[in-house]
Amino acid sequence: MELIEAVGLAHVHAPHVEHPEGKLWEMRAKSTEGIARAIYVTATGQRIVIVHVFVKKSQKAPTKALELARQRAKEVRYDPHR
Repeated sequence: MELIEAVGLAHVHAPHVEHPEGKLWEMRAKSTEGIARAIYVTATGQRIVIVHVFVKKSQKAPTKALELARQRAKEVRYDPHR
């Protein structure tokens, strides 16, 4: 998260940010409790909307996490004036 704040999301690449599919993007976040993943979609300009956060315990994102993120991403409204 600090890296994104320092250089901007557009300049952060793998392994910190991945593109699992379509409009969904995934960022990694480390904490004292472990490693979490935040699935987000980009909106107009430099705005992002985090649609799901989970603790990743395997190499691949859980199917249910991606399904939930896809469903929530459909609800994101994009403001063409932002």
